[in-house]
Amino acid sequence: MRFGYTVLYIVLIVFVNWSFDVIPLVDLPGGEKWPPAAIVTGLIFVARDFAQREIGHRVIVAMLFAGAISYVMAGPVVAGASVAAFLVSEFVDWTIYSFSGRRFSERILISSAISTPLDSLVFLYLIGAASATGVVLMTASKMVGAFAIWWLVRRRERIVVQGHA
Repeated sequence: MRFGYTVLYIVLIVFVNWSFDVIPLVDLPGGEKWPPAAIVTGLIFVARDFAQREIGHRVIVAMLFAGAISYVMAGPVVAGASVAAFLVSEFVDWTIYSFSGRRFSERILISSAISTPLDSLVFLYLIGAASATGVVLMTASKMVGAFAIWWLVRRRERIVVQGHA
């Protein structure tokens, strides 16, 4: 059994949490701040879908393991907020991925569209930086990565279908 996507999933979580600690927030008009690491966060949701294909429902163990590493590398506030946000959003993502019966590309897009706003809200709230603008900006940033992977997977699905037609 290969675990490449599961390892990628863990590494991305740790990297993003570490990034929130070391990459400065970008000042926006109106006093809002935007974390550039949010763009990479969208890839985590998609990596989770691939990891679940490898290890099934044990993907939650991989997320908790990444949270433990993040606690050491990024500190307790970011790691705690990250784990809490991931638990909420990953449960939604897992439910859609597991039970929707949709094509893989559709599950990627639907689960990301529903889970990323929840993740953004919980994370920003727990680090004391929640605002409507912040949640919208973080969600949009995460969806950039999700859209890119969705497009690639959808394209591959179409090539496979055309090859078998």
